[in-house]
Amino acid sequence: MEDATSAAADDPDDADLMRRAAHGDRDAFAALYRRHQARVYRFARLMTGSSTAAEDIVQEVFLVVMRDAARYDPARAALTSYLYGVARHQTRRRRARDRQFVAFDGRRPDSSEPVADDDASATLERRQTLQQLRRAILSLPRRYREVVVLCDLQGVSYSDAATAMGCAIGTVRSRLHRARHLLTQKMGRTAPSHEDHPGLTERCA
Repeated sequence: MEDATSAAADDPDDADLMRRAAHGDRDAFAALYRRHQARVYRFARLMTGSSTAAEDIVQEVFLVVMRDAARYDPARAALTSYLYGVARHQTRRRRARDRQFVAFDGRRPDSSEPVADDDASATLERRQTLQQLRRAILSLPRRYREVVVLCDLQGVSYSDAATAMGCAIGTVRSRLHRARHLLTQKMGRTAPSHEDHPGLTERCA
C-alpha cells in the first residue's frame, strides 16, 4: 500500500498537477509542460505547416494553462482534450492574425543513418509521398483538417475530439468521412489512415 502511495506521489495525474499549478506550483506546471508539450506542438505543426508557428502556439497554449489552471474542471474533459481545444483556438487566432495560410516548410527529417543504394529509391518515394500527404492535409478546409489531425494523426478518440472541437460525435464522424474522401481525391489514391499506418503520427509530425 505504501509503495502504491509513493508511486502515485511520484507520478501525479493531470488533474492533480493542474490543481497544484493553479496554486502557483511551478514544478507542477513544468511537469505538465514536459508531459504534453510534444503533442500540442505536433497538432499545431500539422495544422499550420510551420515549425515556427507551432512553437509560438505551444507557448501561447501553456500561457493560457498557467493563467486559467484554476478554471479547468477534470469532470468536464480530460486535460488532453482541453489542451487540444486551447491549441485549436490559438491556431485560429494565429491564422486570423497572419491573414494568410502558412506554407509547409518542407523540411526533411534529420537522419544520420546512411541509406543503402537498394533502399534509396524506396526512401525517396516514401518521403515524397509524406510531403504530398502533408500538403494535402494543409490544403483541406480547417474543419476537415482539424478532425484528420486529431483522429487520424494524433490518435484521439472521436469522443475526445468532439470535446476538443465543441461538437457532437456524429459531427466528428461525418467530417472525418468527408476529409478522408477529399484526401483520397488529392492524393489520387486511397488516403492513408491512422489504423492502416500506425507510424503515421510520428512520421507526419
